[in-house]
Amino acid sequence: MPENSVFIGNGSHVQSLLLSRANRHGLIAGATGTGKTVTLQILAEGFSAQGVPVFMADVKGDLSGISQPGTPKPALLKRAEKIGFEPYTFNGFPTVFWDVFGVEGHPMRATISDMGPLLLSRLLELNDTQEGVLNIAFKVVDEHGMALLDLKDLRALMTFVAEQSQELTAMYGNVSKSSVGAIQRRLLQLEQEGGDQFFGEPALELTDLMRCDAAGHGHINLLAADQLIQRPRLYATILLWLLAELFEELPEVGDPDKPKLVFFFDEAHLLFDDAPKALLQKVEQVVRLIRSKGVGVYFVSQNPTDIPDTVLGQLGNRVQHALRAFTPRDQKAVRSAASTFRQNPNLDTEKVITELGIGEALVSTLDAKGMPSIVDQTLIRPPSSRLGPATAEERRQIINASEFGPRYNTTIDRESAYEKLKERAEQAAKEAEQAALDESRMYKAPTSKRKAPARARTSSRQGVFETMAKSVARTAGREMTRSILRGVLGSLFRGR
Repeated sequence: MPENSVFIGNGSHVQSLLLSRANRHGLIAGATGTGKTVTLQILAEGFSAQGVPVFMADVKGDLSGISQPGTPKPALLKRAEKIGFEPYTFNGFPTVFWDVFGVEGHPMRATISDMGPLLLSRLLELNDTQEGVLNIAFKVVDEHGMALLDLKDLRALMTFVAEQSQELTAMYGNVSKSSVGAIQRRLLQLEQEGGDQFFGEPALELTDLMRCDAAGHGHINLLAADQLIQRPRLYATILLWLLAELFEELPEVGDPDKPKLVFFFDEAHLLFDDAPKALLQKVEQVVRLIRSKGVGVYFVSQNPTDIPDTVLGQLGNRVQHALRAFTPRDQKAVRSAASTFRQNPNLDTEKVITELGIGEALVSTLDAKGMPSIVDQTLIRPPSSRLGPATAEERRQIINASEFGPRYNTTIDRESAYEKLKERAEQAAKEAEQAALDESRMYKAPTSKRKAPARARTSSRQGVFETMAKSVARTAGREMTRSILRGVLGSLFRGR
C-alpha cells in the first residue's frame, strides 16, 4: 500500500486513496444495504489514523461505534486475510459528538446573521418575493449595526417590517404585508420543528472541527442526525452552512500533503432536491473552490444521478457499490454510473455494478498526477472500530470527558437586535410620555402664553429607525409571554 494513503480494499490490485489527492472530493454511492455505511466508516478511520479530522452525520444512528474498538468476528478476520489487511487490529477513534438538539452531543449552533438571507430562504422555502423582503430586513439591521442572533430577533424585526411596509418600500423596494406574514408563519413552523434550537450562541467555531488528539489522530466529529434527518431541509441546510463557513473562513493552501478536514455529506440528494438555480450555482462554486482551502467533500447517496452533473464532474475519488436495475429508469442510472469511470478492458462495468455483493464496490481514485485510476472490482476492508452504535453510557462518558462541553453546553443570550430595540423603544416611550405631559401643561396655561411645540427635524432613516424601536417595543410585550426562540445559519451566501 502506498505511503500517506488510506487503504480501501483489494481487487486485482491494492486500492488506496492518496492523502495528497483527498481534497479533490469524492463519491460513495450504492443501493440500500450494499455497504455504503461501512465504506464511510473505514474511510473515516483511515483519515483519522493519518491525522486528518473528519466531519460526518450519523443519519441511521449506527456510526457512533467508531468511537469503540471492534470485536474479532470470523467473517471480518477472513476478509482481512483475503485482502492482505495486516496487521488487523481493533481500536476506537477519537470522536466528538454533536447534536443540533443538544441531546446526544454538544449543541451545534449558528446565528441568523451567519446563516444569511439566501440559506435562510432555502430553509423556510420562501419564494423570490418573500426572499426579497427578507433581504430588506437584513439590510435594515445591518445599516444600524445590530446583531441578529436568534429567532426572537428575527420575529421582532419582521413585525416591524410589516408595520412600516410603506416607508421601507420607498427606501428599499416593494415590501408587502402578505409576504411578511408568510415568513412569520414559516418561522413559527421552524420553531415547532425544533429548528430554533440551532440558532443562537455560543456559535460553533470551525477550528474546533479541525483538531487532533494527543496521539496525532484526527478527531471524528459525528453529528447525531437520526432525528434531524426527519426534517430533511433543516438537515441539508445545516450541512451546507458548514461548507459555506469553511469556504469563507479558511485561507487558501492549494494542494496540501493532506487535507485539513474531510467532510462527508450523507443523503446528499437532500441538498439538491428542488434547490433553486442560484443555490445550485453556489454549491457548485463551493465544491469547485473549497479544495484549494484543504477541504475534501465526499457525497454519499444511493445513486450518482442524485448529484447534478456540474458537481459530479468534480468528484475525483469514487466508490460505487451495487445498483439495482429493475426498471427502465434504474437501468438508465446503471449505464450513467458505469460511464463515469475510466474503463477497465477486463471488466464489463455496467454488468458488474448490478452483480456486486455486500461489501464489494467498483473503486477509482486519483493517482499522484491527478488522473483517475482504471476502475477495479474491490473487496472493501473490514473496519477496526465497532460495527453498530455505541451504548448510551459509552456516548455519555465521551461527552462528559470532552473539552468542548464547557464551551458549548450552556446557552448564551447576549444583547442583540431584540434587546437593543426594546431598550431604545422604552426610552422613546418615556420621552413620548414626558412630551405629552408637557403639552398637557402647556394647554392648561392662559391662551396668550401658549406656544406651539417645536418639531425636531429628522432624516427619513432616523425616523424609520425610531419607528422600528417603537414597533419592537410593542412586539417585545407580546413576545415576553412566549418561549424565547433561538437562531438560524451561515455566512457563505451573505451578499458581498
